[in-house]
Amino acid sequence: MISIFNSTTDYKGFVATNCEKIRKKDGKGIQELRFWMRPRKNSQGICPHCGRSCSTYDTSRVERFFEFPMLWGIPVFLVYFMRRVSCTEHGVVTEKVPWAEGKETQTKEQVQVLATWARRMDWSSVAKYFQTTYGKVARAVRQIVEYGLKHRSLEDIESIGVDEIQYSSGHKYLTLIYQIDGSNKRLLWIGKDRTEQTMERFFDEFNKEPADGIPRSEKIQWVCSDMWKPYLKTIKEHCGNALNILDRFHIKKHLNEAVDQTRKEEISRLRSEGKEAVLTGSKWLLLKNSENLSETQAPKLKELLGYNLRCVRAYLLKESFDRFWTYKSAYWAERYLDKWCTQALKSRITPLKKFVKMIRNHKELIMNWFASKRLSSGVVEGFNNKVKLTVRKSYGFGSDETLQTDLFHTLGKLSEPDLTHRFC
Repeated sequence: MISIFNSTTDYKGFVATNCEKIRKKDGKGIQELRFWMRPRKNSQGICPHCGRSCSTYDTSRVERFFEFPMLWGIPVFLVYFMRRVSCTEHGVVTEKVPWAEGKETQTKEQVQVLATWARRMDWSSVAKYFQTTYGKVARAVRQIVEYGLKHRSLEDIESIGVDEIQYSSGHKYLTLIYQIDGSNKRLLWIGKDRTEQTMERFFDEFNKEPADGIPRSEKIQWVCSDMWKPYLKTIKEHCGNALNILDRFHIKKHLNEAVDQTRKEEISRLRSEGKEAVLTGSKWLLLKNSENLSETQAPKLKELLGYNLRCVRAYLLKESFDRFWTYKSAYWAERYLDKWCTQALKSRITPLKKFVKMIRNHKELIMNWFASKRLSSGVVEGFNNKVKLTVRKSYGFGSDETLQTDLFHTLGKLSEPDLTHRFC
C-alpha cells in the first residue's frame, strides 16, 4: 500500500514511510488509515512566501493531520511533523508542504474530490458522505474557484449574453454575464442587482489589463440581452463595435405574457357576466407551441378555438407571429413584422397593443437578430435554468458570496490544479 500511495502522490522531497491502521474500539474493522510522512534525506524545507529552499530551524513535536480522500470508505490522514525553516528574506517561517495550502488541514487531493462531488450534490450531503464538515466542503469549493478564476483567460471573447435572475424574495436580483461563443460557453461574471452601476462594475473588471492594451469590450461583436434599460444603455456605451440582439426567447416571453393577461381578463369578464367558464384550465393550451400539446390537450384547444373570444384572437396572433422568425431576408421579415403589428393594433386587445408598442420601441435591436446569423440566447436561458437548479439543489445559501462561488464552480468551466492522480 505504501508503494501505491507514493507512486500516485509523488510529493517532491517527501515520502510516506508507514501506513498505520487504527482499529475500531470493538476490534472489528478499520476506523482510519494514517500515512506517516517524512522529508527525504538531505531535502530542505521550502519557504511559503518566496519558494526558496531553506535550512531547517526546528521541527514540531506535535504531529499535524491532513485529510486525504477515503479508501474503501475508510477515512485517510497524512501525518507529519512540520518543520520551521530559516529564510534569509522572511526569517523563521513554517515550511510549505506539497500536499496542502497554508494552514489548510485538507490535502489538495481531498479538496479536489470534495469540490468535484459538490457539483453533483448539495454540500451538506457531500460532507455527510465523506465524513467531513460543511465548512470544509465550502472551503474546498472556494479554493478550486479561486484557482480557476486566477488562471482563466478573458481574451478573444466575441459574444456575450446578459440576463438577470431573481434569487430570493424581496426583489433581490443577480446580473449574470455569459460567454456564448460557439466553442466556449461559460459563466463570466456575477453581480448583485440589475442597475447601470452593476454593469459598469462588470466592464471595469472585464477590461482590466488586456493582453494587447485594447479594452476587451471593444472586441465583442454580439451581445444578447433583454430589454432592461440599464443593460441596453451600458452595453451601447462600452460595446460600440457590437450588435445588441433581442432574440426570439425574450420576445416570445413578452408575447406569451400578453396572451395570458388577455386570458385572465376574459375569465374575469365571463365570470362577472355569469357565462360558462370555458377558459378553466386553458392557460397552457394557449401558451404551449402546438407541436408540444399532449394527446388530451390538442382536442381541447381545437374546441376552444371555436369560441369567439378575445384570448382566442390573441392566441392566433401569437401563432402567426412565429412566422417572423422563419424569414431569411431581413427586408421581408421587417415588412411582415410591420403588417403583424398593424393587425394586432386592430384587434383592440390592450395587452397586445402594449406588446406592439414595445416591439416598435426596440425594432432595431430585434432586427439585429437577422444580421447576427440568428445568434440565439437560448444558451443563456439554458444557463439560467441551471442557475435555478443550483439554488434549488442547495436548499439556500448562507451568504451571497457562497451563492456566487457555487455558480462559478458549476457553470464557469474553470481550470483545476494538476495532480499526479485524480481520485474522481
